[in-house]
Amino acid sequence: MTSERPTVRPVTLGRLTELTHLCETAGKTTDEVEEALDITHRRARETILETTRIGLLEEYDGEGDEDAIYRTTPVGEEFLNAVRNEDWAKADEILAVRSPHYGAFTESLSELEPVGPDELLEHLEEAHEFSPYSFNQTGIEVVGSWGERLGGIQRNAFTGDYYTVDRETVPPNFQYVLLEVYDDLEETAGVDLRQRYLSIPRLRERTCERLGCPREAFDRGLSKLCRENVGKLELSGAPLDTEAKDSALGIKQIELTDGESLVSTSQSTQQVMAGLEQFDKQYYYLAVYDRDITFTPDP
Repeated sequence: MTSERPTVRPVTLGRLTELTHLCETAGKTTDEVEEALDITHRRARETILETTRIGLLEEYDGEGDEDAIYRTTPVGEEFLNAVRNEDWAKADEILAVRSPHYGAFTESLSELEPVGPDELLEHLEEAHEFSPYSFNQTGIEVVGSWGERLGGIQRNAFTGDYYTVDRETVPPNFQYVLLEVYDDLEETAGVDLRQRYLSIPRLRERTCERLGCPREAFDRGLSKLCRENVGKLELSGAPLDTEAKDSALGIKQIELTDGESLVSTSQSTQQVMAGLEQFDKQYYYLAVYDRDITFTPDP
């Protein structure tokens, strides 16, 4: 096994973080990493080599791979500080610069978005045909998961298309974009009647994809829009078994866990879609009764 492997190794964001922290105060051998993280020897080697390739760790002392000692680099310290501060944008920036695979992934995505994994893989293979790095479907899933959890990219939970997140709030013309998406979904459903209740999770995924904004920004925007246009827009709840809660893909998230000895992250993949929460109640459907609506953007 060498650090020059052309494809990205299947290492999770949580493992990158844990290993970088483990080697922060004192260098560790592969055996010590295996024991501390409670993983197999092969997984320990894979994690070490990928973290070293990114530049979060460096090898020093010892003879041969098994005897080598690994310690955290200044870049690794910067990455850990970003995680400790929950500055996910900074952590995402570091990985995009240091990881050749993640950097190529985000660069190609910015050119093609929104784009499905098959088309993205084809583009990466052509663009990097003569580079020392290669790409496959597993690699796209690995680096895609890094980006989703750090918030630099999102993936439409219904179509699987990737896109970058390049704004923190919805734009001043949010109401018009929402109505366009509403009409598109209504047309896709094959229903001619207006005032149809449409799935908020589907509206959220399609609108966020079009605007390149976080899902939380959409929720804040829609909540404000409904408060400003009472009687024109109506929210509705849903039974427990409604299809509006189901998606083809999970929403990947990350948060810092409370640990005394190890900087660790909690990583979830939630496949049950959330509705829009208002006054401690979840709403899953939206109906438009009057299209003459207004929206006051945040200052």
